[in-house]
Amino acid sequence: MSMLSNLELLRRVPLFASLTASQSASIADAIIKKRFKRAEVVVEQGKKSDALYIILTGRARVTSADSRGREVILATLHPGDYLGEMSLIDDEPHSATVRTEIQCDVLMLGRDAFARCLPENSSMAYNIMRGLVQRLRHADRKIESLALMDVYGRVARALLEFASQDGMGNLKVRDKISRQDLAKMVGASREMVSRVMKDLEERGFVQSQEDGSVIIKDRLLTLT
Repeated sequence: MSMLSNLELLRRVPLFASLTASQSASIADAIIKKRFKRAEVVVEQGKKSDALYIILTGRARVTSADSRGREVILATLHPGDYLGEMSLIDDEPHSATVRTEIQCDVLMLGRDAFARCLPENSSMAYNIMRGLVQRLRHADRKIESLALMDVYGRVARALLEFASQDGMGNLKVRDKISRQDLAKMVGASREMVSRVMKDLEERGFVQSQEDGSVIIKDRLLTLT
């Protein structure tokens, strides 16, 4: 890796293929080359980092873990793949951990240099990018939920995602969600979801209202 210039390395990365010569030269001055050993963490779920990482050689695994430490594998990354872009775009913590499976050589592009590659923050394109990142984060959570949680946990997480403060100190799902729709969201049968919701109400985790809304009790958080 050290035998090639930054500009030569950039030309090998599909992500930068559409850059002009002047843009490539500008980015080449900003990138840093780094080597990660086998089983080393590149980015960690729940934490922030200030760089985009592009894999040059090696292989890395993307995993998401729940509060009990159980993991689901979301993807395997290979040369040419990149990571860390979601956190740079929306300034939120990483939704997953990336750990090398074998030794990896990567290029690192810092936050400021990355921002120069993007359209202006006020542009429609940037807003669309942020929206797409939020959808990807939601998809990561859904995959983790389906893989690691039982139906109770998946129903609890779905309700919490729809809930908001009602102005009276209550966490509340304002819009009525049919059992059929909730079942489709959590990957279970309508009958199973109906039994789970009845049990949650009897045990004081939730409280259904006449208008179809649902008040969420703090205890529900213990199921996710």
